[in-house]
Amino acid sequence: MSKAFTRLAPAATPVPPRWRKDVERILITDAMLARRIRQVAGEIQRDFQGREMVVVSLLNGTVMFLGDLIRNLSIPLRLDFMGVSSYGAGTESGELVYTKELRLDVRGRDVLLVDDILDTGKTLTRVRAKLQALKPRRIKICVLLDKPSRRVEPVKTDYVGFAIPDVFVVGYGLDYAERYRNLPFVGVLKPEMYRR
Repeated sequence: MSKAFTRLAPAATPVPPRWRKDVERILITDAMLARRIRQVAGEIQRDFQGREMVVVSLLNGTVMFLGDLIRNLSIPLRLDFMGVSSYGAGTESGELVYTKELRLDVRGRDVLLVDDILDTGKTLTRVRAKLQALKPRRIKICVLLDKPSRRVEPVKTDYVGFAIPDVFVVGYGLDYAERYRNLPFVGVLKPEMYRR
């Protein structure tokens, strides 16, 4: 099991001027993301030992993380996506809605389930159960961010990028109301931006 990094960006890391009115501070810099993702990819390679895997990525927040992760993998893989949504325009988790189903058959295969953030655990618990019903050989879970203080469901992860405190984060694929996904870093959104 991957040990999550908890070392976050120094307080002096400046937010780029164009994002200062929305982003309180940078939590994880682009350089930190790149370094840690290479390490996580190395852990995955060692575990899968060259066996082909099916990477199942949850849309939409994983896109940047997924791209960087699979570029660092040199083992055979197939890629598919599941669309799930558990947030509305607010910050609280709601009912889980599947917006895209898998196309690939995962029966008897090794599956790497990739998500952007593990928060309450409700989404990953339901998605894992749905995948398990398709009878894969095994499922390993990889998340970029883990927010353990918010956990409601017990979810066992195999690979974790960073453990973070209970703050509302955006950037590097993570959004608020479909905004901020294109930030190259993970930042803390100012509360006034989501309390309006």
